[in-house]
Amino acid sequence: MNGPASTSNSSRPLIGVSMGDPLGLGPEVIVKALADPGLRARARFVIFGLEDVLQVAADQAEVNPFWWREPYDRGVRVGSGVLVADFDELQPVRTNGAREPDPLAGHASFRFVEEGARHLHDGSIDALVTGPISKQSWHLAGHRFRGHTEFLARRFDARRVNMLFVAGRLRVALASDHVPLFELRNRFTIGLVHQPIDLLDHALREWFGIEKPHIGVLGLNPHAGEDGLLGDEEHRIIEPALTAARNAGIHASGPLSPDTAFVPEVAQRYDGLVAMYHDQGLVPLKMQAFHQAVQMTLGIDAVRTSPVHGTGFDIAGKNRAHPGSMRAAIELAIELATQRQKRLAGPLVAP
Repeated sequence: MNGPASTSNSSRPLIGVSMGDPLGLGPEVIVKALADPGLRARARFVIFGLEDVLQVAADQAEVNPFWWREPYDRGVRVGSGVLVADFDELQPVRTNGAREPDPLAGHASFRFVEEGARHLHDGSIDALVTGPISKQSWHLAGHRFRGHTEFLARRFDARRVNMLFVAGRLRVALASDHVPLFELRNRFTIGLVHQPIDLLDHALREWFGIEKPHIGVLGLNPHAGEDGLLGDEEHRIIEPALTAARNAGIHASGPLSPDTAFVPEVAQRYDGLVAMYHDQGLVPLKMQAFHQAVQMTLGIDAVRTSPVHGTGFDIAGKNRAHPGSMRAAIELAIELATQRQKRLAGPLVAP
């Protein structure tokens, strides 16, 4: 696969985009986001997906196709522009029926991510943006992963991974992610809390260029336990995790009262926050910046971003999806991949 050759464009990062579930919002928000020629001018792109599904989304959005198509052959040579690597060998997914979890769609979305992650791991793309998938569809197709994060951890052989959400200066890592709330008590350990502090500190230094990041760590209980009156997990687990982080040279504060940590004048004191469970971090972040928020994966030593919304089966195929989060995910991928290229190139040395 080789698009129009362009020496001047070859220094621009190559961004992979996995289309997500063919029955979900992924095709629509990708088409709408990349319809902007200004965004396309900042990088080269390869979309792992189904060209006919993208074409339908473009027709509905009244967007003229801006890509060229080639059957996917495990290569991703893109000189400039946007290539659709078409997985046309897959069994067709019916997009004119019910929009719901479906095994064919689940297998297709898994293949898109699988190949995108392979190229990310091999270094043939500079970043991967993943469209939303249905966990139920993956399971119906026999792919037993809880989602992108678990799959990427396996693909990169990463023992430690965490989810990070970014909305401008607000950066929130999760100590636990897709864990039923009543099960969290059985998994809540010092290591569970220390890990995202450590990975977030590394990411803020490495990816965001913050030399000495300050991390705020939320408590688990209301009012951070109220000095033990409302729970002792802050004393038994969170404070020892903070001590370990500080002993490793990390500037970390807490436990913070969860009900005030996201108030702007409090949050702005920190370069990143660590929330103890999924909704503790995601509800306030999505309320503040749903259409600008981006998900990242910490711990895989590669740039992977994603919109923060799901497949949206209820509005998929109706040209009603807002592309803001997908656009933000693409923009952050470009920014981080470009910064990484500069770091790897190293400082210029005078002859």
